[in-house]
Amino acid sequence: MITVNNVSKSFGGRKLFDEVNTAFGPGKRFGLTGPNGAGKSTFMKILVGDLDPDSGNLSRPKRLGILRQDHTLFDHMRVIDVVICGNKRLWDSMVEKEQILAKADMTDEDGEKLGELECIVAEEDGYSAEADAAVMLEGLGIVQASHERPLSELKGGFKLRVLLAQALFGNPQALLLDEPTNHLDLESIEWLEDFLIAYNGVLVVISHDRHFLNSVCTHIADIDYETIIQYTGNYDDMVRQKAQIRGQVESSNQKKLEKIKQLQDFVSRFAAGTRSSQAASRKKEIERLRPDEIKRSNIQRPYIKFEFDKPGGREALTVHKLACGYADTRLYGGLHVQVDRGDKVAVIGRNGVGKTTLIETLMGKIPALQGNIKWGHEVNVGYFPQEHEGLIPPGFTVFNWMFEQKPEAGKEGVRSVLGRMLFSGEDGDKPTATLSGGERVRTILARLMLLRHNTLVLDEPTNHMDLEAISSLRDGIQTFPGTCIFVTHDRDLIETVANKIVAIEDGRIDVYPGGWSEYRRAKKG
Repeated sequence: MITVNNVSKSFGGRKLFDEVNTAFGPGKRFGLTGPNGAGKSTFMKILVGDLDPDSGNLSRPKRLGILRQDHTLFDHMRVIDVVICGNKRLWDSMVEKEQILAKADMTDEDGEKLGELECIVAEEDGYSAEADAAVMLEGLGIVQASHERPLSELKGGFKLRVLLAQALFGNPQALLLDEPTNHLDLESIEWLEDFLIAYNGVLVVISHDRHFLNSVCTHIADIDYETIIQYTGNYDDMVRQKAQIRGQVESSNQKKLEKIKQLQDFVSRFAAGTRSSQAASRKKEIERLRPDEIKRSNIQRPYIKFEFDKPGGREALTVHKLACGYADTRLYGGLHVQVDRGDKVAVIGRNGVGKTTLIETLMGKIPALQGNIKWGHEVNVGYFPQEHEGLIPPGFTVFNWMFEQKPEAGKEGVRSVLGRMLFSGEDGDKPTATLSGGERVRTILARLMLLRHNTLVLDEPTNHMDLEAISSLRDGIQTFPGTCIFVTHDRDLIETVANKIVAIEDGRIDVYPGGWSEYRRAKKG
């Protein structure tokens, strides 16, 4: 059980939450939700113990599984050992045991201590620790050949997978996971879902993956209105309940206001007459009917709508016998695909298999090793690259950079698009050098909206986006009458939008009709 008592926290002069009282019980799996900037990571740091609240206190179990983002602490260790040290009691005992065994001459005291340590190792299932850690690593896509290597030799995304395995290892009483699906491919996410669903401790997880939250969570702890409100069910259940509760309060307030107006009319007509006593009674009733205060929600949702001026030809893209890779490395070949106007094509596959290579080949950024790529008549492509940090140069405001992209849209046209992407008023004058990851993504999407392309190629567009923004992007692609080719690990986006899937697996590239469900059925069948 994790218990939170009267916890308050402000950051940068802004109150994130005020006198929060809540509890996270065993056997329940909580999604911690709220828009970017609401304080999710701050609250998680308080739960972990890395950050003190301004006031209040917490109680937490002794054995916590925590997803650490700083891999440098473990770079010198074997990958398998990084995982095992997630069980601190076991790891400390194993290290001390090895130190005693390394002594040239052991004392009787050393022998007694060795016996105690052997008991601890047995209690913590230490004799199967390496085998258990190996299973966990392989489930997360870390092949056995890497288990004996130093963590420093792995690429960044795989290092984070090892740290996730560390958090999960040793049957912790509570798991606190901040964005565990980052850098995970679809197969690893499904493995993690199965693991967490079987976990019987306390789980608190932050994720921007709607499908993941819906699959795993039994409860949602939502940060809004300067507090944390718990809802029973998954993320979609929370959205419905939250809207229903707010709608009920708003409806009740509207009825109260209508009744108050009737009473005020009565009071103004009869306050000084023979019915003044009745008017006084009505005044008391007006006080009693005071509407409930509705705090302003901190949730903001952008409005993403892609439009174009000319539709382009019926055949948007034709690919024949395409092979991709680099001069000395062929990743896959034999891709045949016809993309028609209006198609929504999802590109999927494990990390590192060459999804971005395919996109960059289609966009002409790198040459094809073999085959033909033909874009259709009057196709106008808008591109969202995965590596977009340098796309928006410093030295501009958001408005000035956007205006430079299409001056003929006029100042009002640019301001209108920026307002839809939550850059209204002074926010549009924010320096481009100070943009956060989420703000940069919204700015690039605003640019695509402004330029009105009839075909979009998007490489991991949901990175750095919160759930509200991802939902808006999903709606924007779904209603876009043009063509969209997109790379994503977001299964909800694939399921609701895609009518074709290009899957890269084991050096092969294949095309499947339909969305995520159809793809999974085809793979199983």
